[in-house]
Amino acid sequence: MRRLLLLLGLVLFVSLTAACGDDDGDDAAGSTTSTSSATTGAEDRDDGTTPEDADDDTTSTTSQEAVSASYPVTIEHALGSTTIEARPDRIVTLNVQWTDAVLAMGEQPVGYVLSTAAGEAEPYPWQSGLLDGSTVIETPDTVPFEQIAALDPDLILVTFLASEDSQFETLEEIAPTIGLLGGREVDPWQAQVETLGTVLGEPEDAADVIADVEGQVAAMADELPGLDGATYTMANYVPGTGIYVIADPEDGSSKLFYDLGMEIDPEILELDAEAVGRLQISFEQIGLLDADLMCMLLNGTDPAEVAGLSELGAVAEDAFISFQLADIVGLNTPTPISVPYLLDLMRPTLEIVAAGA
Repeated sequence: MRRLLLLLGLVLFVSLTAACGDDDGDDAAGSTTSTSSATTGAEDRDDGTTPEDADDDTTSTTSQEAVSASYPVTIEHALGSTTIEARPDRIVTLNVQWTDAVLAMGEQPVGYVLSTAAGEAEPYPWQSGLLDGSTVIETPDTVPFEQIAALDPDLILVTFLASEDSQFETLEEIAPTIGLLGGREVDPWQAQVETLGTVLGEPEDAADVIADVEGQVAAMADELPGLDGATYTMANYVPGTGIYVIADPEDGSSKLFYDLGMEIDPEILELDAEAVGRLQISFEQIGLLDADLMCMLLNGTDPAEVAGLSELGAVAEDAFISFQLADIVGLNTPTPISVPYLLDLMRPTLEIVAAGA
């Protein structure tokens, strides 16, 4: 039941609290190894190969030895530790963050999960074309052990889908499994990429992925200095129920805005004396959401049908972003692929906010 509530919380934006690398681990290791001196010389060898051929063969062998020498590796995570004996080639990912981390490292999972309980019907827009050929694992809210085992994985990556110890233990019987890395319900995407760098034997590539994405965020902050100190609100409009608003700077969805120099509107922060993180306001309190930037998930509702919305300053000044569910997932559980996507999506509105600050 807890797992179902967590997934539904992701859909409703109520309860859930965050580049491209080289896909050839041999190349990464080979770049730090030297080739044999036996490959030098201008003449052809007795076996019919040229010195260039010999150099390629020796480099390949040396690279493979270097990669093999780095294993086994042990990864510590919230559910214990997992030892990887060799570089994995068949990775199954059981949430969007791990899927994106694998893609960002230049790999493609053999299978990835789509949760119908969380409203996932197709890959997210930032994954377009990157998962072609991967097997879709559809699940309402259970761990599809048989589907996973049928893919013959040599590594499984999971977060809250396997929230019970028994579920995690069953996954480990199928293949080495890495769960949540820390104590929060959403791992920082940087930690996941760094972990994969270790698992794949490509720590330098992982560092490059992290530096590239963080560099894009820093570049936008530099280009739009007016965002520094600007206020924002992030809310979920649930017809017939109420409005849920983010009131926690540490929430997963807050990180990107704070990295850009923005902050949650102080009036919203004052409402959250208990530091719960997300709180409900009535439809009549919609005026509390007005800020330099206002963001909202409308769940299919026409903005014109939301009483009082058009009267807010942010809406009148085009400083309003109407997010789709996929965008909210990208913010709630940021990844090295969703962050650049969201920067592009929000840029026009952020430019307006920065200019008006």
